[in-house]
Amino acid sequence: MSAKGSQNGPEGGPEPTAEAEPGAAGQPGAAGRAEGAGQPGGAGRPGGRHLPRRLVQLYIGLLLYGISMGLMVCANLGLEPWSVFNQGVSKHTGLTIGTVTIVFGALFLLLWIPLRQRVGIGTVSNVILLGLVMDATIAVVPAYESLAVRVPMLAFAVALNGVATGLYISARLGPGPRDGLMTGLHLRTGRPIRLVRTCIEVTVLAIGFVLGGSVGVGTVLYALAIGPMAQFFLRIFAIKGLEEPSRVVAGKSAPEDRPAAPETVPEPGA
Repeated sequence: MSAKGSQNGPEGGPEPTAEAEPGAAGQPGAAGRAEGAGQPGGAGRPGGRHLPRRLVQLYIGLLLYGISMGLMVCANLGLEPWSVFNQGVSKHTGLTIGTVTIVFGALFLLLWIPLRQRVGIGTVSNVILLGLVMDATIAVVPAYESLAVRVPMLAFAVALNGVATGLYISARLGPGPRDGLMTGLHLRTGRPIRLVRTCIEVTVLAIGFVLGGSVGVGTVLYALAIGPMAQFFLRIFAIKGLEEPSRVVAGKSAPEDRPAAPETVPEPGA
C-alpha cells in the first residue's frame, strides 16, 4: 500500500524500506546515503556507474505500475487503498482518477517540508507519470461486464504491480510521495512503520469508501499478495553493487535500536 502496501507506492506497494519505495533520503542511515549516492550527477559516488540501468528500471517500473493501477480500475473488482481514495475524490470533483493521483501526490510533497524528506528524481517522476499512465490505460482498455474477463484482468494487474514495484524500488532513485510521507512520520514520531502505514492506509481507505471508491475482492487480493510478490521481485531486480535496502520491506520492521531511512513503492498509487 496493511490494506495495501506502499513505496508505496508507486505508493500502494509493499511496506517501504524504512526504507523501500521510499528512499527516505536526507535522513541519517544507510538508505539515505544510498539514495543520495545514486542521484544524477553523482559521478564517482557509490552506485553512479549504475545510473543508466537505474533510470531504465525506474521508468519501466513506473510505466508498468501506472498500467497495473489502470487495469485494476478497469476490472472493477476493488482497488488498493490510495486508488480507492483517489477514485472517491474523482467522483466528487469531475477530475479523472489519474489527475487526482497527480494532484494529491504533489500536495503530499508539501508535507515533506516539515518532515525534512529529500525529493529525488524518482519522486518527481512518480508524481507525474503514474496518473498519466493510469488515465491512458483506462482510456484504451474496453469496459467488460463478464467476470471471465475481469477476474483474470485483476489477477494480471496485481501481478504486474508486483513486478513494477520490484523494478522501481530497486532503482533506489527516491521515494514516492505517499511512502515518503509514511517513512517521514515514522522517523519523526518513532512509531513503528507498520503502525504508521496501517493507520494512514486504513484512514484513506475509509475516506475513499465513503466517497464512493471501489472496495472489493481486489482490495483484499492486493493487500495479501503485494508484499510477498514485491519481496520476490526486489531480489530479482536488485542491482549488484548498490547498498541493500533496509529491512522494512512488505511488513518486516527495521530494528528498533537503529534508525532506518526509507527507499521505496509507488504509492503509487501511490
